[in-house]
Amino acid sequence: MPRFLSMIRIDEQNAPAEGPSPELQARMGALFEEITKAGVMLDTAGLTPTSEGTRLTWSGGKVSTTDGPFTETKEVVGGYAIMQAKDKAEAMEWTKRFLECHEEFWTVTAELREIAEG
Repeated sequence: MPRFLSMIRIDEQNAPAEGPSPELQARMGALFEEITKAGVMLDTAGLTPTSEGTRLTWSGGKVSTTDGPFTETKEVVGGYAIMQAKDKAEAMEWTKRFLECHEEFWTVTAELREIAEG
């Protein structure tokens, strides 16, 4: 079965400062339990803010580093999920359900990509 990476993108500047509400956390927890029991979820996690990150860039034969936050970026990857699904349609359905857990004031984008095997 193919594996898929769902990258959850958020706008750090406009995300709720207090983070996910207890109700949102409960809905996500229930969904994660369901998707894990279905044998689809392989791994998932949220990521620390870009202020705690570092970018490494290879250019002109050298590696340079830039410490966060990365203010020139509007959307950043705020979390991820690795799923093993029968096809892209199934992975899309689980990702859609994750997005729908959020309250209306959140703006969350998910980029879904199949993981190249071999």
